[in-house]
Amino acid sequence: MTAAVPDAPDPLEAATQATRSLHGLSTELTARVPQLLEAMRSVGTGLELHSTLDRICETAAELADARYAAIGVVDDEGEGLSDFVTFGVGNDVARRIGHRPDGHAGLLGALIRDPQTIRLADLSTDPRAAGFPPGHPPMKTFLGVPIRVQGEIFGNLYLAEKHGGGEFNDYDVHMVRVLATEAGIAIGNARLYEAARQRERWIDGSVAVTTALLSGGDADDALSVVAEQARRLADSAAGIVLLPAEDGGLEIVAVSSPRPSKSLGVVIPPESAVVESLLEGEAVFIADASTDPRMLNELSAQYGPAMMLPLQSGGRVLGALATPRARGGRQFTETERTLASQFASQAALALMMAEAQRDRERLAVYEDRDRIARDLHDLVIQRLFATGMMLESAQRRSIVPAVQEGVGKAVDELDVTIQEIRTAIFALQQGPAEAPSGLRTRVLREINMAAVPLGFKPAHRFLGAIDATVGELTGKNLIAALREALSNAFRHSGATRIEVVVDATVTLPDGTQGVRLSVADDGVGIPEGGRRSGLRNLARRAESLGGASWCGPGLGEAGGGTTVVWEAPL
Repeated sequence: MTAAVPDAPDPLEAATQATRSLHGLSTELTARVPQLLEAMRSVGTGLELHSTLDRICETAAELADARYAAIGVVDDEGEGLSDFVTFGVGNDVARRIGHRPDGHAGLLGALIRDPQTIRLADLSTDPRAAGFPPGHPPMKTFLGVPIRVQGEIFGNLYLAEKHGGGEFNDYDVHMVRVLATEAGIAIGNARLYEAARQRERWIDGSVAVTTALLSGGDADDALSVVAEQARRLADSAAGIVLLPAEDGGLEIVAVSSPRPSKSLGVVIPPESAVVESLLEGEAVFIADASTDPRMLNELSAQYGPAMMLPLQSGGRVLGALATPRARGGRQFTETERTLASQFASQAALALMMAEAQRDRERLAVYEDRDRIARDLHDLVIQRLFATGMMLESAQRRSIVPAVQEGVGKAVDELDVTIQEIRTAIFALQQGPAEAPSGLRTRVLREINMAAVPLGFKPAHRFLGAIDATVGELTGKNLIAALREALSNAFRHSGATRIEVVVDATVTLPDGTQGVRLSVADDGVGIPEGGRRSGLRNLARRAESLGGASWCGPGLGEAGGGTTVVWEAPL
């Protein structure tokens, strides 16, 4: 019932011998020569790899009159299957079967370990067979032929269930062997074409990332571009950028995925083995993130194969890039790992250049702020003092009560103005590292900082126990949202009045307690067709925490201006 057909050592020689043996063997075999030639022509058309594999399966099934065909692609280690392409198995049946075979056991595993042509009258009686999973269609007759590409085993071509209930015969073996040789040539060409296209895509992605990072735009937007490009190029379920956290470990700062992610802002602790490897500049490749003990279960449960690459340049690790695929997804090939590592290195270099550029810009800003602070202190305040003294002298000389009262009010206003200028000077001279820890104080600091470019100090109001109830992660994102909203108001609104409200007593739509930030102005509102990157940043930050962000009418007449609302759970 079982017949093993030994392979010729050289597949091209086997194909030549098989073709030569067609002459004078039988009328049946000779009649099938045009069919074989048409099959070879069909296999050789096209360059896209997966389409080529689909075409080989269909052509082989037609050539051998089989109901089912499949190609199992052997993985880089030669121990299992990295891909499994089928013909004759519908989508409904594939869904019932579930996972594709991995080639580690059963008859498919035996053919990987010992690649030879094999013909079975009843595969269920073969001692190497491991049976079929639930939902699998019944199969009895079987023919397996190895496919070699440039002398190396690429995979195996499987045929099952010959129409009419017969067995695969010697003619089928000859035909399929010749087809497998032609398939090896077609697959080799498709691989070269696919590798060239793949490299081109990764190069284009690197250019897009470098452009985004060096454009001088919003840093969060630039990191999002890195995540989006990595996800697209790696064909992964998510693209994740991590940067070193203040207290050690790596913090997730950008996520690209089809659905809103709640992982933004999560810190992977420094004691994690993965973090330790990444910070030492070592890439980590994971076969199944959902079961790997090194991964965080709450984040990795939905993922399968994953690449975690250090963002490293000049011996310095700036962060990490993760590209996990969905559970059950195919493993990353050696080529994909190499291209992704090169992409990560290019992104790291662009990050370093962008950081140097921002440092230069920040230094210029600090120098300008120091100059403004000196001018305010040495010139403006002194002149205001002199003006106040002149007004006080005039007040004493005047005998008209109304004039004395008016001048007194003017002197009081000058005193208030001097105090506000001193506050602005203090804010100008305060560096980012000096930010106080309390959320209420941090909000006030942002408001005072914004008063300098705005030319006036926004009004503010606090509701609830802000410092006691709002968590650190939510508070950090609220400050970023406030900074973004005030920046938008300064750059785009032309507002003369701004009100900031932080309310820690709100109830969110899902019934949980939350905090709501409202920044309202009386400016020109949001123009049609204007940039929305800032508003997208606000929405992304809120959604990552389970909250929301939106815009409404402002403080101006008839609702003129804009109110930006940002809320998240406490």
